[in-house]
Amino acid sequence: MSQSSGKNPHVAVLAFPLGSHPWSLLSLASRLASAAPDVRFSFLNTAKSNQKLSATSGAHLPHNLKLYDVADGVPEGHVPKNPPEELELFLEAAPERFRKGMDMAVAEAGQQKITCIINDAFLVFGYDMAADMHAKWVPLFVAAPYDLSAHFYSALIHETYAKACGGSEAHGNGGAVGDLNPIDKTLDAIPGLSVMRFGDLSPDILQEILPGNHSNPSPIFASALRRIREVLPRANAVVMNSFQELNSAILTDDHKSKFQDILYVGFLTITIPTPPLPPSHSDATGCLPWLDEQKPTSVAYISFGTVAVLPPHEFAALAEALEASCVPFLWSLREDFKAFLPNGFLERTRKQGKIVPWAPQTHVLSHKAVGVYVTHCGYNSVFESIVGEVPMICRPVLGDGMMNARMVEDVWETGVRVEGGVFTKNGMVKSLELVLGHDDQHRRRMMKKIRDLKEVVVKAAGPDGIASKDFKTLLDLISQ
Repeated sequence: MSQSSGKNPHVAVLAFPLGSHPWSLLSLASRLASAAPDVRFSFLNTAKSNQKLSATSGAHLPHNLKLYDVADGVPEGHVPKNPPEELELFLEAAPERFRKGMDMAVAEAGQQKITCIINDAFLVFGYDMAADMHAKWVPLFVAAPYDLSAHFYSALIHETYAKACGGSEAHGNGGAVGDLNPIDKTLDAIPGLSVMRFGDLSPDILQEILPGNHSNPSPIFASALRRIREVLPRANAVVMNSFQELNSAILTDDHKSKFQDILYVGFLTITIPTPPLPPSHSDATGCLPWLDEQKPTSVAYISFGTVAVLPPHEFAALAEALEASCVPFLWSLREDFKAFLPNGFLERTRKQGKIVPWAPQTHVLSHKAVGVYVTHCGYNSVFESIVGEVPMICRPVLGDGMMNARMVEDVWETGVRVEGGVFTKNGMVKSLELVLGHDDQHRRRMMKKIRDLKEVVVKAAGPDGIASKDFKTLLDLISQ
């Protein structure tokens, strides 16, 4: 690895601008920059994503961390039809745009060469760039550790599924063998994934094993994900947005055997232990003052993240269930999705609920009034809920959501999945009754499981946890 002689290290940080990914990466870069004041950090991201980050954390960035805008690949005057097209345009242009961004950062730093690239693991071209620059390469995997295993073993999963189908994997759901549809069989062949089913895999992996059922809206992204298993073992270290203490021993041992080093630095967007809530009057969204008026553990908080989108009929079914159940609700819902709500719903539920375009989620989940979180089951969201001691109703939509929902319901027992995997009025009414305590014994058991899991997380985040040691290892790696 070459460094400019006599100069301090210069770390380029390349962001994947969707969902919670850029927040996690900026949080990692901020923590590293605060702990290594002599290292320069250049954070490269699209202008749109950087604007959102700056609105929430711009004033608090360390002096040695600077944000740079890179073009998003969308031609001038063109409006992408949907998120997959926007993603494809970004990924197609990304290698060249990030190279230009790094050149600009190097020039601004007085020709201080890049000595290390930290990037979201989805940006697999970071490996090639680091190799060209003789720099270290450290990818961050934001999703769950078991999702990394699914990507790593995708070829074996494909092969195992074909065998389960008797070689007819392209037909319908795979031509059930015996009584069990292959999609419902467990992933016993994959170390640490025996609790998962084929049907729990992320859509991009399912597209590979069910070619007859799944179109592929993002071929460049799918190709990048396939390359994860090839390039991540060559990284100086793979950083995980999680705590190793949450893994099974089988999963941890398997990862350690596959990668040069794997470092668990904890949940990057969650502060543990939870700080006290800010004064309610300081919340510009109005969520906290509204929650103050509600009874303890009575409110359903609903949010599907910034990327996940439900079919219109499910928005309507969820709204009908909320109205029928009379449960007070706080719903983080984009303005353009209100059109999917039933006629007159907003007027009829004016006193029952509050709808906002964005909610301060960690604060909401820490509020005593919230009794259940209706979620798309993103990994960060699941653990924000655990730390806030709120059980979940899961409606996974994309990414690692199905696997997380499997863990929530079957392993951690901290929530339930919606009946049949999609929102229906009756199914959702049942879920709300189940979680909000018509069966007091069920809720008490769920709350005990949540507190036990939170205890593991709080201990793992402490000075004696693996994350503390792994963060120091990462700091040494990027500082040399």
